[in-house]
This record gives sequence, C-alpha cells and structure tokens, in this order.
Amino acid sequence: MSNAVFEFPLKEKVRNYLRVEQLLGQLKITAKADHTHLQLVFFEQLFALLDLIERLDLRSDLSKDLDAHEKNLVYWSKHPKIDSTALEHALKTVLTLKQKLKTDRRFSSSLKDDKLLSAIRQRFAIPGGACSFDLPNLHFWLQQPLDQRQSDIAQWLDTLSLLDDAITVSLSFIRERGQFIAVVAENGFYQGAAEDKNELIRVKCRVDQGYYPTLSGNKYRYALRFMQFAPEDGQTGAMESDIQFQLAAC
Repeated sequence: MSNAVFEFPLKEKVRNYLRVEQLLGQLKITAKADHTHLQLVFFEQLFALLDLIERLDLRSDLSKDLDAHEKNLVYWSKHPKIDSTALEHALKTVLTLKQKLKTDRRFSSSLKDDKLLSAIRQRFAIPGGACSFDLPNLHFWLQQPLDQRQSDIAQWLDTLSLLDDAITVSLSFIRERGQFIAVVAENGFYQGAAEDKNELIRVKCRVDQGYYPTLSGNKYRYALRFMQFAPEDGQTGAMESDIQFQLAAC
C-alpha cells in the first residue's frame, strides 16, 4: 500500500509557512547540484522566496507563535510524566529563536545587498531572461570552479538559516498538535468542524487507487472531497465510493 500525506492550511499564516518551507526545501536540493542548468533553478527558487518574504510579515507571525510555544512548554513542564529532557531542549530552542528574531536584521536584508544577486534578480522575472546575452555576469559566475560556486551558495543559504529554523519549529509544533485517526469519506465526501486551535488539516490516504483529496472551508468548518486523478470523458471527477483515510486536525 502506498500512502501520502496532503496538508491543507486553515489560516493564511500557515499557508505562508508551508510555501516558505517548500521553497527552502527546493533551495537545499538545488544547492547541491553541480550542473549549471540546475544552479539556474536555484536562483529561480531563491528569488521566488525573496519575493514572498518581502510581501509578508513573517517575523511578526513567527514571534507570536514562538511566544505561544513557550507558554505551552512551560505549562507542560508541570506535568509529572513529561519527558523533562526533551522539554528542556525544545524550550531552549524556542527561547534561542525568539532572541535571534529580536536582534537579527530582516530575513532578506543581506541577500538584497549582495552585488551579484541584486544585479541579476530582475531578469529572472522574464521568461528565459537568464540567457548568457541577458546576464553575462551570471554566466561568468557559472563558469567558476564548482567549489567556489558552492561556497557562495552556502553563504547565501546561511543568511536564511534563522528563517529556516523558525519555520521548521513552528510547523513542527502545529503538526504535532494533531494525531491521525481513521475516518471514512462517504461517497468520497467528508465534512468536519474545526476547533479554535486548528490551523492545519492533514490527510493521509492511498495514492495507488487513482484519487486525491481536495479541501474547501475555513477556520470554522471544512469539507474534504476526493477526486479522480484521470476521470473518464463525461465524468465529473468526484469519487462516489466510500474511502477510508486518516485525518489529523492540527
């Protein structure tokens, strides 16, 4: 049986977190590439991330979340059966991140000041704009020794380490709030009521049966509809059979 987890945010803040997490993950993978074409993909993802960071107030949202995580950890520390070592480690991580968020510059400041990045960024907004005749300075960089290029990339990624750590911790706390339970979508449909604390719906289901989940709703109520990946001509695409899956409201 082949299973996958689909995640659906109920709040805009979590939607932004997931987008940043995905872009950071793509950056880390393409950062390891040694082929110049794949390193161009690294720049595409980097500039997409910078565009997202500059539009959002991530620092404020993350600071509020870390404050809430700290209060919850302090509360759980009074529980007699809690793993004190794990809790102390988690609390130390949260406090360290809170302090860094207060003292560090904006997430993208140093990258915006980088001479190469600032010189080439606008061209990446143009389809095919990274050709050698558009950006000879970038193609000069791409011809430098691999270890030098990877050193530069490592420095750029290092400036995003605080954002990476804060997003990882915040999403980890959110995901751990919900435990998967077995449920059934009758005729491919399931409806649920969200609690005040719920910010993310996670669906674990089979991906070898030709269907996938979709979600609509808000922070109060949500509906899951399972759809056929490749419906036949004339079909609506909605599954009409009962589907067993696992649900976590986080």
